[in-house]
Amino acid sequence: ASHLFDNLKMRRFLAISITSICFTLVSSSNGVRRNARFQVLGRALSPARYAKGIISSRGANRCYRARAMSAPIDSDPPVRIGHGWDIHRLEAGLPLTIGGVKIPFEKGTVAHSDGDVLYHSLTDAILGAIGMPDIGQLFPDTDPRWKGADSHVFMSEAHKLMTERGYRIGNVDITLIVQKPKLKDIKPEMAENIVELLKTQPSRVNIKARTHENVDSVGEVRALACHAVVLLEKM
Repeated sequence: ASHLFDNLKMRRFLAISITSICFTLVSSSNGVRRNARFQVLGRALSPARYAKGIISSRGANRCYRARAMSAPIDSDPPVRIGHGWDIHRLEAGLPLTIGGVKIPFEKGTVAHSDGDVLYHSLTDAILGAIGMPDIGQLFPDTDPRWKGADSHVFMSEAHKLMTERGYRIGNVDITLIVQKPKLKDIKPEMAENIVELLKTQPSRVNIKARTHENVDSVGEVRALACHAVVLLEKM
């Protein structure tokens, strides 16, 4: 009985070993191709950080999976809704850009990039609608490449991911919360910039602006904020 038991154990061991070897060979083959894609993506996203090892193979893996999420899925609904929100501090002597418009003002946004609160919130709304990571993960403020960058870069990437997923803009609704400066005469130019970047129609973009009734940091002109809601249509 002991001899028979030993034979059974040996057979089981051999069966598991053969299965494991086959799995390893297949996984290694797939892994080489996959890791090569991870490395290419990691270098493309941030050459400096990848070279220094700041973007690891695991980080590149996450980035690759995020990019893969933008591919069309058969079960995708005909419409998707996304919401984005952003806030930035204001300080004297800094430039102020909202909706791609450089605005003469005594204060500007404190930010790693150009601090465009409208573009940031709208970018996040689009990313959220298609189930992607937020703007802070795709364009981290620890990356020197984005120091002082124009935020239209972020919007363009969000639009690219959106179209890769098979969607287009249904409509965009923006609410800027800014005590000062007044934005009434600047809103049309902001809307034109959004229409151009997102390759949509003027009738599909709406921008509202309101004050914060002198309440809290926004009302005291120490910050500004923005909400963005976007509806995406399946192409």
